[in-house]
Amino acid sequence: MKAVLPALARPLVEPQLPAGLDVHWFTSTDEAVALVADADIGWLDNNNPREWARAVAAADRLQWLSTIYAGLDALDTNLLRTRGTRVTNGSGVNAHTVAEYAVMGALVAAKRFDQVVRAADRHEWPTDAPGKLELFESKALVIGYGTIGRLIGERLAAFGVEVTGVTRSGAAGTVGPDAWRALLPETDWVFLAAPATTESRAMIGAGELAAMKPSAWIVNVGRGELIDQDALIEACARRRIGGAFLDTVTPEPLPPEHPLWNTANVIHSMHLSGRSQTRMFLRAAALFVENARAFVEGRPLRNEVDLAAGY
Repeated sequence: MKAVLPALARPLVEPQLPAGLDVHWFTSTDEAVALVADADIGWLDNNNPREWARAVAAADRLQWLSTIYAGLDALDTNLLRTRGTRVTNGSGVNAHTVAEYAVMGALVAAKRFDQVVRAADRHEWPTDAPGKLELFESKALVIGYGTIGRLIGERLAAFGVEVTGVTRSGAAGTVGPDAWRALLPETDWVFLAAPATTESRAMIGAGELAAMKPSAWIVNVGRGELIDQDALIEACARRRIGGAFLDTVTPEPLPPEHPLWNTANVIHSMHLSGRSQTRMFLRAAALFVENARAFVEGRPLRNEVDLAAGY
């Protein structure tokens, strides 16, 4: 059974891999493409989504694709389904840091700490605080109440926030996809932690923005495609909502001339939430070893993705 894996992970996984694997290590996308055509197992991650997709597309016989990423937006999931490739993702490996980042986004927005930092850069001493919102006794919607969303909810609850989770199924203790919009007029914080699917794209559009409180903020640590950015630009420019803390946008990187950079009350963090950590790769390596053993032994895989749903 042939496996193609990143050389970066070799010290972490090689001593623990199950016996019988014919393992090949790559250091570049070209090496991965050359090795993966007849591979059974592939961990082909690349920081460049297009290069990652290129390597995956070259894996004609792949039985199992492992990835550290939670989203599969860059991949042709229909092709993977046609090939019968099973996919496991990295859901959970950076969940804590993304959840921390989301709460930081709300705190930065509430206190407008971005403006505080800029005042300090100018050596100014303000006599009033630029941000006066309190998280205590505010209300939050967390759309996408999976691993990351639940961690966001737990952390917000510690600040005294009333949290409502939104799930596709409307599971116990959450509301479903047909119910959350009715809650927007009374919501102070809208956190987006959902995957980008056909159903979720542009879920925050002109109608949803119009329904929000004038003081409400959006915190997006999900995908940029979840928001109609043109509608967001207009809503923020016209002060129809408090603003938006955006860890994710579309496209990424955001071109320097894009109007979203200069939109009033939009705070950017350039998709750094998942990178603001020290242990994600260690968790990912441990997850891969666990799944490699399960795959060889014919046991269920952890974090297996429903390719039809996209997550």
